[in-house]
Amino acid sequence: MLHIKPILVALKRHKAGTILIAMQIALTLAIVCNALFIIDQRLDRIARPTGLDESNLVIIRNRWVGVTDEATGPLIHGDVQALRQLPGVQDAISINSYPLAGGGWSTGVRVNVDDKKSKAHTTLYFSDEHMLPTMGARLIAGRNFTPDEVTDAKANAVDTPAVIIITKALAHDLFPDGSALGKSVYVSDTKKPSTIVGIVERMQVPWNSSWADAWAENAVFQPYVLMYSGNVLLIRTKPGQQDAVMKSAPEMLFKLNRMRVFPKENGVRTFANQRESIYKRDRGMAILMGVVCLVLLGITAAGIVGLTSFWVGQRRKQIGVRRALGATKRDILSYFLTENLLIGTVGVLIGALMAIGMNLWLVTQFEMARLSLAYVAIGVVALLLLGQGAVLAPAMRASRVQPVEATRSV
Repeated sequence: MLHIKPILVALKRHKAGTILIAMQIALTLAIVCNALFIIDQRLDRIARPTGLDESNLVIIRNRWVGVTDEATGPLIHGDVQALRQLPGVQDAISINSYPLAGGGWSTGVRVNVDDKKSKAHTTLYFSDEHMLPTMGARLIAGRNFTPDEVTDAKANAVDTPAVIIITKALAHDLFPDGSALGKSVYVSDTKKPSTIVGIVERMQVPWNSSWADAWAENAVFQPYVLMYSGNVLLIRTKPGQQDAVMKSAPEMLFKLNRMRVFPKENGVRTFANQRESIYKRDRGMAILMGVVCLVLLGITAAGIVGLTSFWVGQRRKQIGVRRALGATKRDILSYFLTENLLIGTVGVLIGALMAIGMNLWLVTQFEMARLSLAYVAIGVVALLLLGQGAVLAPAMRASRVQPVEATRSV
């Protein structure tokens, strides 16, 4: 019968190797748990729905040259009207930003005028009554803006609108009982109320960084066309016409007025291109963390195999003596598996504490979310199984040592 005490005695004689493997397991567990957590966060972010109907959506970044913001109003309206008449175009708007744009407007929203603190944070989207159809937003309650509610606004002096449309997520944050439609709220630090006339199912904020994760689907739509020299034109094309519109739209806009530039890198692109670009870093980080996990697990497994093989070579005579005294192959195999399990248990206990400590440091330094203990539990099980799998081959070689080894000199 196998006893733990002889194993502990043997491990005391090999302190350096035991500590080395235990710490290797601990370090691997700490890094792998946090790396897998980061991978899961990045993949969740990439898969997050924007609320847009992303197909057949073209983005044009337009910047006027030598034109003041106040003088852009007629130019912007002329561009939008011309785009809506362009063959292959279903609808078009001028807008300040859009989901995954990388930059935009954000502010707080209060329910009561005397509240000193905002009840929720949100992004702001400005455009006309064509905004929801062009973006493909799904209105689940209330109504869209009417043309008489839409006005021009200076980008540096936007007034509080009488009516707004908000997302379902923001409606829940402001009125958890579900009574947002028809209620008045106060956007930013204004004392003028805005009435919620519509609620859309979903619309993501322009940012994909962790600082906006808590309010990623909070958006307020305001019926303003911003007079701004660096506006964004959002175009919904008819099915199958996206490539043709991407070519004809810039040409038509230049014919209307040549005092404009489109950035070379991202001046004209599809939303699919924008999504790929904005999530490039997240995909890269997920791949990098995956490679790190595989390398660390491989190194740890190799270390266990190497050290156990070395111990088997050192103990061949002792193993032969045990076989001569009646130990079976199964006894020898169980001995090395149990020995590895003890080392692994110490390693994962230390590693679990290191994983939590590492995550707390990442939380304070990089505003990451707290590590779920489920990742630690999964990591513990995975490392213990890895250790048992890695030690199996040298343990089976040890079990095949014959009793005659006891009579050979070392």
